[in-house]
Amino acid sequence: MGYLFLFSGELDLVHLMYIMVYTKIYADRTGESHFEDVSVLLHDHGVVGFLSALESVSWIQFRENKEDYSWDFHTAPDRQFIILLDGEIEIETSDGVVRRFKGGEILLVEDVSGKGHRTRNITKQVRKSLFIKISDYE
Repeated sequence: MGYLFLFSGELDLVHLMYIMVYTKIYADRTGESHFEDVSVLLHDHGVVGFLSALESVSWIQFRENKEDYSWDFHTAPDRQFIILLDGEIEIETSDGVVRRFKGGEILLVEDVSGKGHRTRNITKQVRKSLFIKISDYE
C-alpha cells in the first residue's frame, strides 16, 4: 500500500490518503490481452482505517487448486476480482507479457472475450484464492 499527500488550501493543511494497487487483465479491441496496474484511492475513516469507495458485487466463491495447476490460454468466465490467499502463480497475457503474483495480491480479470491468458502454479503446493464477481450493473 502506498500513500499520497494532498495539499488543500494552505500549505500546513495536509491530508494523507493511501493507495492500494491491483493488476487488471483486459482484452483490447483486437482481442489481445494485457496487464494494467490500477490504483485505488483509500480515504481516512478514523479508527477503522483507510477505505475505498464501495464496489457492487454479485457473489463470492472460494477456490482451491492442486499443486500442479496449469491452464493454457483461456478467457475469464466473468468480470471478477481474484484475491490470491497463498502460493505463487505466473500469468502470461496473449501479448506475450509474463508476470508473477503471490498470496496477498489482487487481480481483476476482465478478458471475458478475446485470446485470453494462461496461468500456472509456480510453487508446487495447494493454492487458495477467492473469486468476487463484479455486478453487471454499476
